[in-house]
Order: sequence, then structure tokens, then C-alpha cells
Amino acid sequence: MLTLLSMFYYICLRRRSRSGTRGEALTSRRAVESGQRATLPISVEVEQYAKEVLDFSSHYGSENSMSYTMWNLAGMPNVYPSSGDFTQTAVFRAYGTWWEQCASAPLPFRRTPKAFHSQDYIELAFEEPVYPTAVEVLETYHPGAIVQIMACSLNPFSQNPPTDVRWEVLWAEEPTNVLTPQARQFSPSIKQLNFPTNLIRVEVNSSLLKYYTELDAVVLRGQKERPILSLYKMPRIDICDLSDSDEELSDPGHINLGNGYFDKLPYELIQLIVSHLTLPDLCRLTQTCKLLHQHCCDPLQYIQLSLQPYWARLSDTSLGHLQGRCTLLQRLNLSWTGNRGALTLTGFSSFMKACGGSLVCLELSCCHFLSEPCLEVISQTCPGLQELNLSSCDRLHPQAFTHISKLTQLRRLVLYRTKIEQTAMLSILTFCIELRHLNLGSCVMIDDYDVVASMLAVRCRSLRSLDLWRCRNLTERGLAELAAGCRLLEELDLGWCSTLQSSSGCFQHLARNLPCLRKLFLTANRTVCDSDIEELAANCPALQHLDILGTRMVSSSSLRKLLQACPKLLLLDVSFCSQVDARIVQELCGLFPNVAIKKSFTQ
Repeated sequence: MLTLLSMFYYICLRRRSRSGTRGEALTSRRAVESGQRATLPISVEVEQYAKEVLDFSSHYGSENSMSYTMWNLAGMPNVYPSSGDFTQTAVFRAYGTWWEQCASAPLPFRRTPKAFHSQDYIELAFEEPVYPTAVEVLETYHPGAIVQIMACSLNPFSQNPPTDVRWEVLWAEEPTNVLTPQARQFSPSIKQLNFPTNLIRVEVNSSLLKYYTELDAVVLRGQKERPILSLYKMPRIDICDLSDSDEELSDPGHINLGNGYFDKLPYELIQLIVSHLTLPDLCRLTQTCKLLHQHCCDPLQYIQLSLQPYWARLSDTSLGHLQGRCTLLQRLNLSWTGNRGALTLTGFSSFMKACGGSLVCLELSCCHFLSEPCLEVISQTCPGLQELNLSSCDRLHPQAFTHISKLTQLRRLVLYRTKIEQTAMLSILTFCIELRHLNLGSCVMIDDYDVVASMLAVRCRSLRSLDLWRCRNLTERGLAELAAGCRLLEELDLGWCSTLQSSSGCFQHLARNLPCLRKLFLTANRTVCDSDIEELAANCPALQHLDILGTRMVSSSSLRKLLQACPKLLLLDVSFCSQVDARIVQELCGLFPNVAIKKSFTQ
């Protein structure tokens, strides 16, 4: 046997010597003869910052500037190792649990896996594909929001994308509450990949944070050559495989061991037990026996369906397998799904035509596969739709939004960061008079918000919440008409609406006309003054959330009046209010311990 092995190695060395150099052949031969492995080439580790921001779910900043936007994550760090609130960082739109407590917040979906914590995300492209050895995120203010880091097999700069786009989790953990707001370099231990990547996705959950988290840069470290330890194949659980495997269930030769007394339970009780399973577990249980197959495929199990946690695996095939079970579907969450060709118009249309007839809620946040024909299908197949979320669908053509006006039963409409234009918006308000909640935050294509406010006052008198975050041209005239016509408003976000001036009396008029007000954001309006705060104290006793960040004309005396007159107040943001220093904030926190008084800083 030893002789045969020696001859085999000799032949291999002869073949290699024909294509390599004499030195390489001799080195390999000596290694074989000595029973040692040939020396492997040393792979140099590459360190690179993000080259480009490809996609994200939200940001605090404006679409037309760089302050507090996700685009600040591209390139070298701007702030780190400094700590504090800096405009050169990337900041997501929300933090804490304040937004979940508002009337405009959607109801949670059943069956959401406990391991799914992500609320926001950002996707970053790097110059060179590498096998990652480390991912470092430079957090400069209130760290701890990152819950998942993923890598993609797709090279976003390649002209030949792969047919199968794979996402793999490098690291995942529950959200944490870091006690200090100071900057840190976050570099968790990551898994090894069996493919190179230059596309990284960072997902966050800011619910435990006391203020906005700020990110400065992301570093990807890795090797160009595949490490020897990454040759194994990583296990994958694919949500695409939702078939029922009826062949095994119907096999006459299959031994039936019986169900014990389980099948003696009332049908409703088994349904209740099965309803606690996540979607993948429900699909796996379908393949066990005929009894559980019947229960797991019952359309009553699919009245609510959230596919957002499985966005990385969802495809047309997945929707096709689920289609027969969702005939009674009422609430559907497809947020984050279908991007980079995973869902097509054909697959989406087929599912909606089969399952959209009873839909009342449809979440489509960050669904970049959407096109005008998709919205047309929604308008045709979902006549009773009451909630539609198109948040950050910023690649939809403006003309596509005209189809929304056909959904006359709408009560909640989220158009944050979309390219809807004024004509389409006015058409929607003309026909969708049942609107209760409307989000037009960062909709930069609307030319005249005064006209929109006037139409809201006339057509949507039952409006409960309105988000006009960073609208560019709302004036005191439009705000006055809005306050006069929509007297039931409970939430109003006028953050960064720089055209509103307190000297016109618009905020005092607002307070007098909206007694039900529970949330008011006047973020970054430098003109808010003591008179405005005193009017809120006198007329809005139900106030719970107030943001007056950046005003220079509010004193501690008016804040005391507000805190005394509004016992339900939970959040008060006075960051960068020059007349309210840290000592006053500390004193107010001691007097009113139930109120979270925010005061950010810059070092």
C-alpha cells in the first residue's frame, strides 16, 4: 500500500512540475516526503470603509442635505472618537417606545418570531469583496441599537449579478441598553462565510435607548482569499420551501402510529395551540400527519401574516406556496421584502388577486420591487383596504400614487420619503375622506403644503394624526386652516418646518383650537417662545409628547407651568434650548420624575 501511495504522489508531482516552476515542485515534493503539509500562502487582511450607501429604511435628516442622514456612513469617520450630537453622523428617525404609544402606531402582527428585533436597517457597499473577519461600527452617541449584521453574496458593482442572491447572518443579538451615551467601537465576533462579500447590512432596534443613536462609519475587514476554516458549508433554513409534502402523508404503505388522544381535542382548541407557532414552524408541522396538515393549512391560521422577518428568503415561489392558505387574509406585512428581483410583478399580482379581497391592512415599507402596475393591482383587488404603508418606497414613480385614490376606505396612509406629488395627493384627499392617520414626512415633491392642509381641513375632518416632518413650505395660513378644520387632531409633527414663525401667532392659535392634542413636535423651530408653551399648558391638558428642540426663547418658568398643567406628559425634548441648561433639566427631572426630559449635548 505504501508503494502505491508513493507512486501516486510521484505522478502528481510530475504533473505539477510541468505547469509550475522547479522550485515549487521541489518544495511540494519535500513536503510530501517529510509527511508535512505544504506552506499555504499568507492572505493579507483588507480594511475598508463603506464606499456607498445603497438603501435604508429611515433617517432623521432631510432628503436634500447631509445633516443627520444615512449618507454620512459612507467614507471615513467624521466624528469618532468624539461623543455627542453631531450633524455629520447617521441618525434613524425614531428611538425609544414613544412612537409605539401613539394612536397612529400600527397594531403588532401575530406570529412575529421572538428572535426578530429589527426596526430599521441600512445597506452599505464596499470597494472589494472579501471574506469577512470583522465588522466594526463606530457609534458616537447612545450606542447599543445594533441587533443584526448581515452579508450578501451579490456584488453591487458587478455587471453580472448571481442568479441566487444569498444573505447570511454574521452576528445577531437582542437590543441592549448601554448605560453611557459615550462613543464606542462596536466589533462583535462574526461567523465565517463561504463566499466573499462587499455588501453589508446593519439592522437596529432603538426601543431601549433613551435618545437617538448616532453612527459615524462602518469598517469591513477581511481576506481576499478564502480562509481554510471557511470551506465548510453553512446550514441554511429556507423560507422558500413551504411545500406540504403530501406524498408522504398519502402513502398507503406509511405506518400510522396513531395520534393518541390529541385528535380527540376540540377542533378550536387544536387551532388555538397551533396559532402560537411561527410561520416556519407552522409549515414544518404541516408535513407531519394528516390531522396537523389540516389544522396548519386552515385559512383561519392566516388571517394575519407578517413576512417581514423572512425578507431575505422570500420569493415568488414562497408566495405561491402560501397562496392557497391565505384566502381569508386580512392583515399582510411584506415590508423589506422582494428587493433585487426576489419578488416580481407576476408573483405579487397573482398573490394579491387570490388573497387581497379581504385585506384591511397592507404594510409595504421599503419594498423597491413595487411599480405602478403593483399599485394598480392593489387598488383593484383590495377594495376594503384601510391601512397602507409605503414608507421609504422612494423608487416609485410619482404617477403611481394616483391609484391610491381608488382605495376610498383608507384610514391610515404612510407615504414617508416617497416621491408623491401634489396632484396625486390632492386626488387622494378628494376621495379618501375616511383618513384618520396621514404621514407625509420628507415628501419633498409636494410644491405647496398650504393647499394640502386646506384640502385636509375640508375633506378629512376626522383626522387624528398628521406627520409633516420637514415639509418645506407650510405657512401660518395653511396651519390655521388645518387647526380650524381638523379639530380632532391628537398628533401633529411639524418638526423642521422652518417656514412657520411664532411671531405670527400660529402656534398659540394651534393650541387653542386643538384641545385633544397629545403629541406635538416643533423640532428645530427657533422661534417657539414662552407664550406658545403657556398656551399649550392652558389648552392641551392631555399632552403627552412635546419636542421643542432648538428653540432659544423658552425659559424654565414656562416649562414648569407646562409640567404642572399636563399631568400625562411623558416626553419633553429641550435639547439645544439655550435658556434651559443642564442644571435646570436636573431640577425639573427631580420635580417631575414621570417625565422623560431630554437634553442632548455636543463635545
